[in-house]
Amino acid sequence: MPENGWMTAIGLMSGTSVDGIDAALLKSDGHRVERMGTPVTVAYGDGERDLVLAALGGGGDVPAAERALTLRHIEVVQLLIKESNVNIENIDTIGFHGQTIIHRPDEGLTWQIGDGALLAQRTGIDVVADLRRSDMARGGQGAPFAPLYHAALVAGLKAEKPVAVLNLGGVANITWIRGDEIIAFDTGPSGALLDDWVRRHTDQPFDRDGALAAGGQVHDERVDAVLRDPYFARPAPKSLDRNSFSIDLEGLSPEDGAATLVALTARTVALGAEVVPETPKLWIACGGNRLNPTIRNAIAERVTGDVVTAEDVGWNGDAIEAEAFAYLAIRSLKGLPLSLPTTTGVEVPTTGGALYRARTNAD
Repeated sequence: MPENGWMTAIGLMSGTSVDGIDAALLKSDGHRVERMGTPVTVAYGDGERDLVLAALGGGGDVPAAERALTLRHIEVVQLLIKESNVNIENIDTIGFHGQTIIHRPDEGLTWQIGDGALLAQRTGIDVVADLRRSDMARGGQGAPFAPLYHAALVAGLKAEKPVAVLNLGGVANITWIRGDEIIAFDTGPSGALLDDWVRRHTDQPFDRDGALAAGGQVHDERVDAVLRDPYFARPAPKSLDRNSFSIDLEGLSPEDGAATLVALTARTVALGAEVVPETPKLWIACGGNRLNPTIRNAIAERVTGDVVTAEDVGWNGDAIEAEAFAYLAIRSLKGLPLSLPTTTGVEVPTTGGALYRARTNAD
């Protein structure tokens, strides 16, 4: 471990939208952070994506999906190193999230596929993976898992607190930060249901610029039916699977279905705002749907405080989750907590992660 306590890590993230892999470089001493290089995003090929989508819920050919996504992650690491012009000898570890295919926190079950040993062997860099399991073994929800990194980023902002970091990925979640206080939880569906709807009804992979939803009418009664689920009345922390919720959109036009799904996201975020101790002064949107103005505007209409994007405060919104897993890998190697009772419901602040060495003594 470097004498000054700072380490350099690559973070990798394949999110619930299953659109591709984000990779980023980060330096940290386990507390402070310094972003490095040029983050990269690589889309899955159609065949790879189909394999991974089929594996969601534990279906399809899980071993084939795991190998395909691991080989793609290896390529992404190599591309990031090349694009960032960094010496591989200066990289201490890779934080490898893998792909969540099952997340049932009430059953104490989470499953991320990805071969950490193969990634370490092929890249020549030690890998920290399986970062959620220790949390769940100690009573945590295993998600959301980026809040400590969100807090590290917010610590560097000159902004009135409290601040909420709003991740609009496949599932939406909030990290609420006021001084040393951190509360985190999943609010409800976001990109996963919307992307699925758009793919079924158009030739597009997602609602680019929110144009489809902007042309539709919201069917509030369909949203009301979802919001009757007891999940939304539960206190934080709490978390969801990609497929925890469905909504009846039968008979709706593509535009109306998209608009109704946007309203669902906005209303669940607004419900989340009622859970935290003090209304956020600032909402920082990250995740893929931060770029969807229809979603941002719908949320801004329902919450108090300014709603801005990660880029508005100098962050790279495409890289935040990848950076988070680089940060967590470094904290894992230092034995520092990855989750807190107020972020996942774990009994005590808990570290975790499985270390896969790039080289063994036999090598």
